[in-house]
Amino acid sequence: MNRIGFIVSSVLVALALLSSTLFVVDQRQFGVVYALGQIKEVITEPGLNFKLPPPFQNVSYIDKRLLTLSSLDPEPMLTAEKQRVVIDWYVRWRITNPSEYIRNVGLDENAGAVQLNRVVRNAFQENINKRTVRDLISTRRDQLMADVQREVLAVVKGANKPWGVDIVDVRITRVDYVEAITESVYRRMEAERKRVANELRSTGFAEGEKIRADADRQREVIVANAYRDAQKIKGEGDGRAAGIYAEAFGRDPQFAQFYRSLDAYKQSFNKKSDVLVLDPSSEFFRAMQGSGSTSNAPRR
Repeated sequence: MNRIGFIVSSVLVALALLSSTLFVVDQRQFGVVYALGQIKEVITEPGLNFKLPPPFQNVSYIDKRLLTLSSLDPEPMLTAEKQRVVIDWYVRWRITNPSEYIRNVGLDENAGAVQLNRVVRNAFQENINKRTVRDLISTRRDQLMADVQREVLAVVKGANKPWGVDIVDVRITRVDYVEAITESVYRRMEAERKRVANELRSTGFAEGEKIRADADRQREVIVANAYRDAQKIKGEGDGRAAGIYAEAFGRDPQFAQFYRSLDAYKQSFNKKSDVLVLDPSSEFFRAMQGSGSTSNAPRR
């Protein structure tokens, strides 16, 4: 029984020792083998590899993919005309030589990002000091980014302490004034827009008053012309009616007098509440005094 336990324990120890000598390098990483704190080997190809068990040899991994570093410090920079601007930028970079990177930069990607952020910011500050705001927002921005990339490459590939990295691209994503200046610009723009809006409203109100006055004038002219034409037509109609009446009544004067008397009666007694005080023997009631008055009328 003790022999079986010893065999099992020995197998487990052997497996543990064997597993400590095996390691897998991913295709996205570099494998760096250390021997007593010194870089023994850098493995660039993915696959299964062997090493001595700890503490004789250890392994660490460094990302070999394209990395992105974005601006971390929003501190303003001065342009050539002493304007304070804030820029946002990013850098695309990768580790190409793990040995140089570990010796001169650090053991992981964060160490390189911190130092690279400082170098890129200094390069931007130096180049922005030589350019105006117009240059930063115009087509000369491409030249600025190219100059910054060239200066950063000169630092990371220096002959004395190369970083073992490559700078693929440097880009500016935003250029803006500091918050105080931006707020002042916005207020000035708002005041200008309000001034233009008030001017347009005043112009529109004046044009509206002009259009309304012209419309009122035209209405008065049209109404006056229509009233003039109506009165003219009415006068012509009254004249023709008077002529027709005169011609008709001229044929029988007594009938004309009788018809006018009836019309006068109709106009006088058109309401039940009307009260008239007249002399029955007057000329007004001549047609009502009996049939005798009308029997003398000639018949046709």
